[in-house]
Amino acid sequence: MNFYGYVLAMAVTTYLIRVLPMTLFRKPIRSRFLRSFLYYVPYACLAAMTFPAILGSTASALSGAAALAMAIFLAFRGKSLIAVALASSGTVLAVEFILSLIS
Repeated sequence: MNFYGYVLAMAVTTYLIRVLPMTLFRKPIRSRFLRSFLYYVPYACLAAMTFPAILGSTASALSGAAALAMAIFLAFRGKSLIAVALASSGTVLAVEFILSLIS
């Protein structure tokens, strides 16, 4: 299959994923369980995609884990996204610096 075939297959797949729920579920979803489940799906997908990158994108897994802990702490405290991102980046920088001094 050539490049255009792959692009077409990807476009059809993406289109079906977006259109099928609209055509199959015309009425509002009344199930409380299903509504709460669907509410958290985007957050779970985002976490599943970013978690491995957080731990693997730094020189050591320790600095990634420290940044993750800082991000979770600040997020639960209700800080803004920019504050969480800057503090996590600063945590990686500090932990990497400390690790370079130790070794």
